[in-house]
Amino acid sequence: MSVINIQNLTRDYGSGKGIFDVSIQVEKGEVFGFLGPNGAGKTTTIRHLMGFIRAKTGICQIDGLDCWKNRDEIQKRLGYIAGEISFFDDMTGKEYLKFISDYRHIGENSRLQEMIERFELDPGNKIKRMSKGMKQKLGIVAAFMHTPDILILDEPTSGLDPFMQNRFIELLAEEKKKGRTILLSSHMFEEVERTCDRIGIIRNGKLVTVDLVETLRERHMHKYTVSLDSPEAAEAFAKDFGGTCDGKQVTVAAKQSLETIFMNYYGGEYHA
Repeated sequence: MSVINIQNLTRDYGSGKGIFDVSIQVEKGEVFGFLGPNGAGKTTTIRHLMGFIRAKTGICQIDGLDCWKNRDEIQKRLGYIAGEISFFDDMTGKEYLKFISDYRHIGENSRLQEMIERFELDPGNKIKRMSKGMKQKLGIVAAFMHTPDILILDEPTSGLDPFMQNRFIELLAEEKKKGRTILLSSHMFEEVERTCDRIGIIRNGKLVTVDLVETLRERHMHKYTVSLDSPEAAEAFAKDFGGTCDGKQVTVAAKQSLETIFMNYYGGEYHA
């Protein structure tokens, strides 16, 4: 059984808004990238997984448990970063992390300090005085500090500087090696390319593709054939660019970046 199991999930808000017949399965130890612009349906799908919205049509399960009926049990086990994190602004970061720790009944946890140091979080300040980036760090620490086996991450690096974005990518790579199951919704193509096994691209509430990253690249590969002055020149060109040589002609295959592939599905009309 898949760790995350979404089958034929539909939530119709009218006027073409919502999600329609979405099916996603994420296996144990897999990192699944969920791509789409704002309003495409990523967050609506994730809210169903978190038990914030009840599935009216379709199935939504985590570890075989119904995401609505068993939401309290599921939420305590997950690591979750919301697309727009809500905090108790009058708390300090330290007080907020203590609150989350008590909610999850995890007590003393050595990973809390590790995560604070990794992301250079200063938890002593009032949350309302924190910058966007510092609040995002606080959300990351809260999501990872109890060492969850399942992580649902909605735009987790929003507001982080490039250095901290890279540090987060390194963290995901480590969690992947440990066999964690991760659903990653992101606008950061490098983040997805460096960490995800498969991706799903959603457009106007409908999945337009679900596939291995490498398979998508191969499917959207472009081949170019050039003619040179001599077989010797063609052979040298083929060697330099990894092409195949046939007399004076050389054929070279060029894989597209994930961002370019994504733009193909959106007809060049994507705006993050």
